[in-house]
Amino acid sequence: MIESAHGIILRTRPLTETSLIVNWLTPDLGRIATVAKGARRPKSPFAGKLDLFYAADFSFSRSRSSELHNLREVKLHETHCAIREDMTKLQQAAYAAAFIEQATETESPMPEIFELVRGFLTLLCQQPAQPQNIFALELKLLRELGQEPELAETRLTPGAKKIVQTLVDSDWTNGARLKLSDAQTDELTQFLHGFLIFHLGKLPRGRAMALAN
Repeated sequence: MIESAHGIILRTRPLTETSLIVNWLTPDLGRIATVAKGARRPKSPFAGKLDLFYAADFSFSRSRSSELHNLREVKLHETHCAIREDMTKLQQAAYAAAFIEQATETESPMPEIFELVRGFLTLLCQQPAQPQNIFALELKLLRELGQEPELAETRLTPGAKKIVQTLVDSDWTNGARLKLSDAQTDELTQFLHGFLIFHLGKLPRGRAMALAN
């Protein structure tokens, strides 16, 4: 049976000399893994359509024996090319992918998280890479996961609490306009570092590089 979905590519890796494993984030199917047979061949019909953070419509044949399904067709919609032109933006996008992979289950619908990731990638294409991008991503994802910090119970300074509330409640663009002092950046970096370890068990990989600006 052939199924169709819209998704964003979170990760790719070689399976054989000619094939790729492509991991997608979709709104209706959650995280799903597909095999793109022959994708590494120069004349593959997948050529130019499968790369990190590409958004596309795709179809696949569901496997009966594993969670690795057969990718059939891809219709590319968005490449988010600006992310690959800036190393820090790429590191921030990669951190978002690592966070999603660590904090969510495979093949479980997550439309709200999908929209957050899509908005975050759009932000990275339009705005400079800066620490509040990561703080906003972490706080918004924690809220969707039911693990949002209770600000009244934290030891954050009043200014930092106001920033946290603004990042949670504002859209991506307004959050990016906030001006954080070095002290506030350090305070939120350390606070969320400990909070993530406590609630997720460990930090998603790549956080330090995503915050290096």
